[in-house]
Amino acid sequence: MTDRHKSRQRPTRRRATSTAYMQVLAEGASRRAVLKGLFATTALAAGGFAARLSPAFAAAPSSLTFAELERVTDATDHWPEGYRRQILLRWGDALFPDSAAFDVATLDGQTAARQFGYNNDFTAFLPLPQGSDSSDHGLLVVSHEYSTPFLMFPGVTDEDWRDKLSDARIAAVAAATGLSVVEVKRDGADWKTVLDSPLNRRIHLSTPIAISGPAAGDDRLKTSADPTGRLVLGTISNCSGGVTPWGTILSGEEGGMDVFAGDFGAIPDRELVERQGWDEEDNDAYGVGRLDPRFRYDEEPNEWMRFDWVVEFDPFDPAAPPVKRTALGRFTHEGAQVAVAPDGRVVIYMGDDDDFEYLYRFVTAKPWNPGDRAANRDLLDEGTLSVARFDADGVLTWLPLTQGTGPLTPENGFASQADVSLRTRMAADLLGATPMDAPEGFFPHPRTGRVYVAMTENEDRLPAGDGDSAEQVNLANPRAPNPDGHILELTPPGAPDGPDHAADRFAWDVFILCGDPSDPASGAMCNPATSANGWFTDPDNLAVDPEGRLWVTTDGPPDAGFNDALYAMDTEGPGRALPRLFYQPPVGSEVCSPAFTPDGKTMFISVQHPGELRLDDGEDATGVADAGTNWPDFKAGQPPRPSLVVISREDNGVVGV
Repeated sequence: MTDRHKSRQRPTRRRATSTAYMQVLAEGASRRAVLKGLFATTALAAGGFAARLSPAFAAAPSSLTFAELERVTDATDHWPEGYRRQILLRWGDALFPDSAAFDVATLDGQTAARQFGYNNDFTAFLPLPQGSDSSDHGLLVVSHEYSTPFLMFPGVTDEDWRDKLSDARIAAVAAATGLSVVEVKRDGADWKTVLDSPLNRRIHLSTPIAISGPAAGDDRLKTSADPTGRLVLGTISNCSGGVTPWGTILSGEEGGMDVFAGDFGAIPDRELVERQGWDEEDNDAYGVGRLDPRFRYDEEPNEWMRFDWVVEFDPFDPAAPPVKRTALGRFTHEGAQVAVAPDGRVVIYMGDDDDFEYLYRFVTAKPWNPGDRAANRDLLDEGTLSVARFDADGVLTWLPLTQGTGPLTPENGFASQADVSLRTRMAADLLGATPMDAPEGFFPHPRTGRVYVAMTENEDRLPAGDGDSAEQVNLANPRAPNPDGHILELTPPGAPDGPDHAADRFAWDVFILCGDPSDPASGAMCNPATSANGWFTDPDNLAVDPEGRLWVTTDGPPDAGFNDALYAMDTEGPGRALPRLFYQPPVGSEVCSPAFTPDGKTMFISVQHPGELRLDDGEDATGVADAGTNWPDFKAGQPPRPSLVVISREDNGVVGV
């Protein structure tokens, strides 16, 4: 994920860790003896330093044997010795036989809708034939989270692009968002796209998308173009996602405000506007409101309610329309990662990627049907949406967001489940959920059953006794402020043999407190064998490879002279929580969503917004002219191109081993 605004700001970092942080840890640790993570002993919790880990971690051999990279900030990307890197798809590359060759000078909306999109994020590899374990042939599904007009077209800047870009180019900016589906095959050591595949597909801001679940047909979703409230054109801000057991894709819409323009005063529910965090000054990032009046609040005051959902679509059936599943709630969806409970019910984990927002879970009412794919078509329309409360005794409780229970009553503004779906954050507030530090990537570990979740950062959390946020210092978010982020480890009952992801209560612990372990003020906690190149901040997307190792991408490192990057580590054994730097993209870039073939020999990763920072001083680039790089083409005067990268070993071995 990339928060456009966050990633391009560099706030002053590092206030000293508060004494309240250490006190909270010490008070909670003695009540958490059942946990086996970094806070397993009171001595460690009270001390707060990685060096206090038990002697068993001293040598810390890792199952990862690649030569760790040294940090560097330059105009190109870097990968370990003994590995090879291929640029498989760049922004503007062809997806169909009739796709035009990339030419930024003639790019328009119709052309962009037939090409690989911009700022790719979520990445999934689905083997072909469907249901097989092929590692040489499959579908790549890639989301395109957002566009940056002034880094796409030479001759404009962040100040004047709205005035200088033609309508055709504004249409191209919008069409470059959404999702791409493309068939790929291994061809010797390289991979190639299959342009004549009937499965290739683009989903974008003009794609018809159904609306289902409890909010479908609600008056607040009805517009002049759709008086039924059941059909919307397009999806936007597609961040991370997940894959269901029946092979459909879930894509989280995160930050739908980016596409809207005009005066918020036209929206009747002012309380909801404020609670959703929509900022009138930060919207209209694409200028598309001048092309389509539905993206102007004063023209269509309900249109904004039709975004910020989870979208499900079938990559194996291009004719099947995508669906926005309103039962999963409305908030800034980072993604939607999937697990299955022992009784076959499907569990969707979701993070709301804003400061002081919540972790959510949806459990289907019925089990999925492995023998009848069509029977699962509307499975996500019925079930229980819950929000997480973290207690100091190491217990996580999932609080059901069900209309009519607890405070979710008509008197409090919740007369139906549609109200819960449309005002999910407000419902979670009433239930007393735990405000988190910008929750982003989830990943259920297929071997251990534990669930990992990234808290990217929160500069606004204040120490106890310091302002209105004092009461929000807690064990699950123990640092105030928290500029570096952390990763939690959730353990459902029954793990690892039969983890019950649908259970009401989990155990939880902190897996890593990110930051520089050599700096006591950071309060960082990680394996003591972590190198000067291995520690990281601002965790974002998470993945687990076929060998069971955790891979972490970052979004917004400190002003310490290094880029966002990709790290890997063990979750078990002496190498637990020992991160190693594996891949670095060019300056101003972010790595997103590592995805693996079933044999673990190929990794696909997305590189987002290359050149967003200047190379000379690390400040925000204002246009193509001062972008930090024009990777990967390195053509003078041409824009950098977000790209889909393939990493493999030169000896065809398993990545990381």
